[in-house]
Parts: sequence; C-alpha cells; structure tokens
Amino acid sequence: MILEIVSPEATLFQGEVTSVTLPGEIGSFQILNNHAPIVSTLKQGTVKIVAPNFKLNKEVASKFNTLSNSIFTLEIASGTIEMRDNKIIVLAD
Repeated sequence: MILEIVSPEATLFQGEVTSVTLPGEIGSFQILNNHAPIVSTLKQGTVKIVAPNFKLNKEVASKFNTLSNSIFTLEIASGTIEMRDNKIIVLAD
C-alpha cells in the first residue's frame, strides 16, 4: 500500500509500506494492506511505519527515527488520516 505523509511545510514521505500504526484520538490503531476505508483524527504521538524500502529526502530525514532496517517513527502533534483503495494520506502537524 502507498503512504503519503504531508505537513504544512512539505511532503515528508511518499512510498510503499507494509503497515502504519497511528495515534488515534481514542487509541492507537494499525493499518495493513486492504484495510477498510477510514477517516480519523490523530492526536499527539508516534506514527510507526514498517517499510522494507524506506527512502527519505535529505531535507526531512531528521524528522524520522530509525528503529530497525524497516521500522521508522515520526512524532506528530496532531493530524488527520484517510485510507482508501490501499492509499493512506496523513496530514500531520
């Protein structure tokens, strides 16, 4: 599935991922391939991304933390997520 993370300043990431865990308003939730369509608000917390081929632009690489070769995290203050047709769009503050 495709993940796109956009902040007010720039597109932080766009690429193929295996799973994404997000800090939802009523609790953390995970999205996997072929997940049902969803729209949700996000609260302050950590976005966890599992992607075997994670490539970042040098300008935004410092915003991400690396947990392993294929697991990365991003801290957000708030945001919104939409998942539809195996494409996840995260609007993050």
